[in-house]
Amino acid sequence: MGSAGLLRTLLYTLNGLLNRRRYRAALAVVKGFRNGAVYGAKIRAPHALVMTFLFKNGSLREKLNAIAQATYTHSRNLAGFVFTYKGLLALQTYLQGHQLQVHSFLAACIGGWLIFGENNHINSQINMYLLSRILFALSRLAMEKGYIPEPKQDPFPIFAALVWGIVLWLFEYHRHTLQPSLQSSMTYLYDDSNVWHDISDFLIYNKSSPTV
Repeated sequence: MGSAGLLRTLLYTLNGLLNRRRYRAALAVVKGFRNGAVYGAKIRAPHALVMTFLFKNGSLREKLNAIAQATYTHSRNLAGFVFTYKGLLALQTYLQGHQLQVHSFLAACIGGWLIFGENNHINSQINMYLLSRILFALSRLAMEKGYIPEPKQDPFPIFAALVWGIVLWLFEYHRHTLQPSLQSSMTYLYDDSNVWHDISDFLIYNKSSPTV
């Protein structure tokens, strides 16, 4: 049998394994790890590229290393979390005989503790991102369940006003409490726009190049 025949046999065997129901839960854990790694890289790489070249100093090599490290950390953590979550979910379902809502909560809590519990800037950004989303979701759920009345008018303008009012107050008077990446963005917008010397750093560049 030639190499082509061996490859066809291998693919046939693998596809047969992938379609066997008894291994579906375990294989879903493996694919979850794959999807977490890919999605983490796709999300973090462009973000790290933009933020690094906009706000960080250093050589090109240092900037590329920072981008690669941030992308790797996000990809690894998300892959590890999905693997842990789906693995614990499958284990609880197997032991219980069926899946309960609390299984999802417990599996995610353990995964969050193990994977996203380290206090670094990547995990902080991810956790903050999720916090804003779950607050919205919980408010919608509370209305669906009848725990709070549905507002007669759209509350979004009030929400927007409070968000921007609070964040600018914090930036102006308690800046150290904000995340470093948010501080950098707001410094560029609100502080750097107060400084210029001529047309070059007024319209073309944010800051003029230092004279030698």
